Amino acid sequence: MGLFSALLGNAGHANKEDLVKDYGRLLIEGEEIEMGFKLIRDVFIFTNRRLILVEKQGVTGSKVEYKSISYKSISRFSVETTGTFDLDAELKIWVSSEQDPSIKKQFSKSVNVYDVQKVLATYVLK
Repeated sequence: MGLFSALLGNAGHANKEDLVKDYGRLLIEGEEIEMGFKLIRDVFIFTNRRLILVEKQGVTGSKVEYKSISYKSISRFSVETTGTFDLDAELKIWVSSEQDPSIKKQFSKSVNVYDVQKVLATYVLK
């Protein structure tokens, strides 16, 4: 992920081995990381059981919030591809029966949003 893209808030792919090393302690027995994405300091991880959002807070980033969202609580989601002038793709996730999306994330052009859609569809639409 390029620095310019990161500064705009766009997420890029995160290395699966690094995610396991850094966040493996969050996983339960039988849970595996499918894919993950990194923003500047934040990370979101798709596992075979849930979506984990890692949000570093404060100036130093030493305070960290871990949000765990069960796939069965996701009522709908959307992905928006990049366009000619719009260089980022977007993911929106609605939890339960909320009117507005609970989660909005932007991806750099290097991320295949169809892969993101596929992993969500695989677990949400079971």
